[in-house]
Amino acid sequence: MKADLVTKYIIDWLKDYHTKSGTNGFVVGVSGGVDSALTSSLCAKTGLRTLCVEMPIHQHPDQVNRAQKHIANLQRNFANVSHVRVDLTSTFEDFKTALPKAENHENLDLSLANTRARLRMTTLYYFAGLHRYLVAGTGNKVEDFGVGFYTKYGDGGVDLSPIADLMKSEVFALAEYLEVIPEILNAAPTDGLFGDSRSDEDQLGASYDELEWAMNYIAQGKKKELSTRQEEVLLIYKKLNAANQHKMKPIPVCEIPTALKL
Repeated sequence: MKADLVTKYIIDWLKDYHTKSGTNGFVVGVSGGVDSALTSSLCAKTGLRTLCVEMPIHQHPDQVNRAQKHIANLQRNFANVSHVRVDLTSTFEDFKTALPKAENHENLDLSLANTRARLRMTTLYYFAGLHRYLVAGTGNKVEDFGVGFYTKYGDGGVDLSPIADLMKSEVFALAEYLEVIPEILNAAPTDGLFGDSRSDEDQLGASYDELEWAMNYIAQGKKKELSTRQEEVLLIYKKLNAANQHKMKPIPVCEIPTALKL
């Protein structure tokens, strides 16, 4: 990949979209992960106003430290970057208190994890509405169009997606080119939605390199003898892709036959 040319292309795309939208800049949720670090770096390099938002909810200290160090690094290098921290922990706890009890429910942990992502989306759009900014998404191609590893109307609720055509390996390559801090480049990818240090690989059952291989393998339509692990990864990928189609396809609309409306 030609990192310099891809970087310029995305920055130009962001500036063009911004101009056509008539808005004032970008708002990005910064988590301490490589995807949000790359997205915020690209937005910063447009020279347009870029608001980086920290939104911890019982966040692991390592994730908080990485996010803060990345934002501080951006602010040292870009005068157009600002920062706000909104601790949503008490909001999340108040929300849980208001809900009916559901202890021991098999879907409780996942439902609450997705609730965290949706609280963050609401926060980003608060600032977007306040300043007339665009919410810049941080999803990559494997997450957004491969396995659907994001929260519907959470981190999937954005105005534009500057890195959604980049595989995870390409995200790392661009992040390294843009000199994202080593702590982020070396950290195991995690969505940070469970308040612990579990990685994305722990949840998915496969690494991003493996899922990227599966995505490319299916797209190329090649048939060849696979190892036992490759067969496992292919099964994981296909299962996740099928289960999360509801996120990746447009919302189904019940179209009423004209004859029934006359």
